[in-house]
Amino acid sequence: MSKKSASSSKKFAAYPRLNPLGIGKNVSAADLVDQCFMAYNGGRLREAAKLLAEKMLPKDGYIGMSLTGALTPAGLGKSCLIPLMKAGFVDWIVSTGANLYHDLHYGLDMQLFAGSPFLDDVDLHKDGVIRIYDVLFDYNVLLDTDEFVREVIRGEEFQRPMGTDEFHFLLGKYVAARGRKLGLKDSSVLATAYECGIPIFTSSPGDSSIGMNVAAMSMRDSKLMFDVNRDVNQTAAIVYEAKSTKHTSSVFILGGGSPKNFMLQTEPQIQEVMGIQEKGHDYFLQCTDARPDSGGLSGATPAEAVSWGKIDPNTLPDCVVCYTDSTIALPLLTAYVLTRVKPRKQKRLYDRRDATLEKVRSVYLKTGTVSKVLTSRKLAKRSSGVGTKTVDRDR
Repeated sequence: MSKKSASSSKKFAAYPRLNPLGIGKNVSAADLVDQCFMAYNGGRLREAAKLLAEKMLPKDGYIGMSLTGALTPAGLGKSCLIPLMKAGFVDWIVSTGANLYHDLHYGLDMQLFAGSPFLDDVDLHKDGVIRIYDVLFDYNVLLDTDEFVREVIRGEEFQRPMGTDEFHFLLGKYVAARGRKLGLKDSSVLATAYECGIPIFTSSPGDSSIGMNVAAMSMRDSKLMFDVNRDVNQTAAIVYEAKSTKHTSSVFILGGGSPKNFMLQTEPQIQEVMGIQEKGHDYFLQCTDARPDSGGLSGATPAEAVSWGKIDPNTLPDCVVCYTDSTIALPLLTAYVLTRVKPRKQKRLYDRRDATLEKVRSVYLKTGTVSKVLTSRKLAKRSSGVGTKTVDRDR
């Protein structure tokens, strides 16, 4: 080898050569990602797949998944989320209520159709057809789903305040029962979560048709109320459980929005609010089309999340943001990990919800304060005394 070649090889030793094979007839999705997704956002998707398969999933790491965007109406619940859940690759979920509402259509064997984004919406309205971009379904699908939700939540076990994880667990029980009567298999994310003991939270429980029906039933004297305080503390308890048992805590974010923040805020809740020493989530994987420069949370990078204590700075080089549509990325990532990683034993975190909450509560009551929390971070002194004086609460 010449001196020039040796020098060149040293400079690029950390990087694979861009020299892909030609794509053959029977290449698998996993091999396609490994061999041909080498640059640009294809390269980021390859990095995402390897991060998930080689660092997030091994050693029984905890995986939290957040869902935004209309994924379940497009069928990604059945095609991707349920296989991942059953394989033990998803341990807890934060979702928009809309994704869970539209998941009910599949769980109740209602029909959705692949249409076109270029149809006349005035004509669709006249014909009683609902459009989500290029997904079409009859207006009665909404009315029948609403009826199912109302009939279920009028039951005695729903007549009390509860966290959204408990609400979705109970709702999933009825969806699973209906599915058995209809002869369905693996059709609903909610039903699968019930069967696998996977807690599902909604960060904005009033912001969906499920929440709308719960609100309407309150005017019929339903006692069901969502305990959002429990949700905040319960999600923090899951992350603390992972860290305190020497497991990694990873976030797998599809889209952004409120579910993204609700999942990431668990670490500031532990560190900043509860005063428990921690470093942040270990691994961060996001598929999004949101830009960071607009200042919105959806596009905020893992590097920015480090400044909030949401992500462990030591693992920042392993964090991946793939700028692509989740409906493209999720099927490829699902195929990749199901090919490359053996199924894991399901953690059934829902079954231990009371114990994990009590664990973080006991630590918080020992270390937390009402006054300013002491932190391990090196903080600059304030330039003024504004806000630093102790308030006399007896006045």
